[in-house]
Amino acid sequence: MSYPQYTPEEIESRGEAIYDRRIRPSVEPGNKGKFVVIDIESGEYELDEDDLQATKRALKKRSNAVLYGLRIGYPTAYTLGGHALLMRTA
Repeated sequence: MSYPQYTPEEIESRGEAIYDRRIRPSVEPGNKGKFVVIDIESGEYELDEDDLQATKRALKKRSNAVLYGLRIGYPTAYTLGGHALLMRTA
């Protein structure tokens, strides 16, 4: 998904900041491996074992949301052939 008003670096920076300041303390205990999808404009987030389901719920709340996702407790969200892909994790 493309967001012309933000660079990928801005989305990552805002998403990381929101996660670190507001979300991390309440979701990390007991949720290792789950996905967090954050609306970087509203600060609202969805938590799920399935990142697609979390994304769908976030977009249902606000269809034009600018989203940032991460996986709790892992350095990357996905691996393919031993290489990390896209989403950053906590």
